[in-house]
Amino acid sequence: MKIGLIQMGAGMDKEENLLRAAEFVKKCKEKEADIAVLPEIFNGPYSNDYFLPYAEPVKGKSWQALSCMAKDNQLWLVGGSIPEIDEEGKVYNTSFVFDPEGRQVARHRKMHLFDIDVKGGQSFKESDTFTAGDEVTVFETPWGKIGLCICFDFRFPELSRLMVLGGAQVLVVPAAFNMTTGPAHWELLFRQRAVDGQCYTVGAAPARDEKGCYVSYGNSIAVSPWGDVLWRAGAEETFQVVELDMEKVQQVRQQLPLLSARREDVYEVRERK
Repeated sequence: MKIGLIQMGAGMDKEENLLRAAEFVKKCKEKEADIAVLPEIFNGPYSNDYFLPYAEPVKGKSWQALSCMAKDNQLWLVGGSIPEIDEEGKVYNTSFVFDPEGRQVARHRKMHLFDIDVKGGQSFKESDTFTAGDEVTVFETPWGKIGLCICFDFRFPELSRLMVLGGAQVLVVPAAFNMTTGPAHWELLFRQRAVDGQCYTVGAAPARDEKGCYVSYGNSIAVSPWGDVLWRAGAEETFQVVELDMEKVQQVRQQLPLLSARREDVYEVRERK
């Protein structure tokens, strides 16, 4: 399976962002990608000031553009994420997945909202705008099952484990770590989740804009089931098509039977007597 990771910037002009995304998806196809992945909140600025103004209902402009990108290029597309507004007016940080015919095959609403306050570093509160999702997302492809989560979701090992137990052989993560959390934890998390789940992990991040309202760490990444970094970007706008040998997932799981050797009979919190 060849997966294209897109690291692009997002400015104030939504239409321009969608056009740039389409250009990158086309470039991935030209490099024979089977699947392309866009970054978190790729259609506008990552800021509580802009989430609601940029929010769209299902089948809005951004959804339609993503569907066309998938169909026009005849590939699978993980549409990063966009602010989605539902019929009740609730806003979600949502990733839509499309097949090569442009049909939506999956949707993930970010479950763990990015509410942090790091002393001397980053402070942000997604819950000021977004509502948390509540579904674990795993979808079928011709190469096997893929798990999908968004950024802060990836910090919670329970969610990654549930995706793997649901059959996921690849975990795809549109994400926007910042200059406080990125250097400390980005590569560490992708390598650890790959080792824990004995699966591929891939992350697509926005390019870094030092003058933006939110400065992304960038460093989009692909990691093998053994924990090896297969590719890692820098800060700039770029893309890369990475080949994932899906047979290696089963090879690693056979060599180190972590999943089959789990002790579910003792994995519970018990009161001490």
